[in-house]
Amino acid sequence: MGKCTVAVVFGGVSSEHEVSRLTAASILENIDRGQWDVLPVGITKAGKWFLCPDGISAAVIADGSWEQDPALVPVVLSPDRGHHGLLLPETEGWRRLPVDVLFPALHGKNGEDGSVQGLAQLAGIPCVGCGVAASAVCMDKALTKIILTAAGIPNARWLCAAKEDRDDRALAAAAAGELGWPVFVKPARAGSSVGVSRAEDPAGLTAALDTAFREDRKVILEEAVRGAEVECAVLGNAGSITPSRHLGEIVPKRGLYDYEGKYLDGSTDLYIPARIPEAQAETIRQAAVRAYRALGCEGLARVDFFALEDGGYILNEVNTLPGFTSISMYPKLMTASGMSYPELLTRLIRLALEREEG
Repeated sequence: MGKCTVAVVFGGVSSEHEVSRLTAASILENIDRGQWDVLPVGITKAGKWFLCPDGISAAVIADGSWEQDPALVPVVLSPDRGHHGLLLPETEGWRRLPVDVLFPALHGKNGEDGSVQGLAQLAGIPCVGCGVAASAVCMDKALTKIILTAAGIPNARWLCAAKEDRDDRALAAAAAGELGWPVFVKPARAGSSVGVSRAEDPAGLTAALDTAFREDRKVILEEAVRGAEVECAVLGNAGSITPSRHLGEIVPKRGLYDYEGKYLDGSTDLYIPARIPEAQAETIRQAAVRAYRALGCEGLARVDFFALEDGGYILNEVNTLPGFTSISMYPKLMTASGMSYPELLTRLIRLALEREEG
């Protein structure tokens, strides 16, 4: 049996298009090509799919100049299981390029929300990471909270608002009475802190709602939680789920762990292990596994918490396709657990294949 073919899909119609390119560049630089044949597939911000030429550099993908490569070939991922892969246009029809595993290096909308996972499912192609349902639920912060609450996992008090029913005065009154100032306002279905703001009062709430509603028609308001921001990497399928050996701690230098701080400007300090008591860290690690199971996650997820001064915790959010850049927490935590970056990529691909076989 020959090597499996892995299609690494990056870019996409998303506010996180740029960081997706960085993730893809890291994957392509580290994937074990002795085990896997790799097909880099780029999606432009306009939603056009292209097969990149063999040997394209990771740097060209990272900086976005891959789109100017004259060797690009338009391509589609066919939902027809008979094709089981990509279709490339030719003079007299289409040429089929089989794909054994889809590795979505995609973040945010149209990549982390179940969209690509659904396309892979229709095509009958194993997909790295969570399936359709878990991806969609974890992408929606309101749905995530409903399931976490039902599972008995502590999370921040919250309110939900829809753009078509927006009433700033009523929301301000509810925030003051049920959450207390300040509050955090977040798009319900956008990742990486895109569109997130802190509101100190009703005037600030209006501005924060304006920002959040630009990203999504559904937003949530959350109470402000005081505690260390810690993260746990979780790996595995049902029956064999493992949390990272350590937690990672995030210390933003600008007060908010936003998109730029996560990926672009290095304005965040990371500590592995997190600077909290070991007993508390172990409790959080086990809570991460409980949340992973409750939400139906498979493959991988990064589960983020606030570690409280009294020894408790609040679960903040679950990321089903966390960043894999050189400064990303998930691969750093797995490295600290004794698994190298190439080994992690191989394990994720094998988990996808195992799920299909099971």
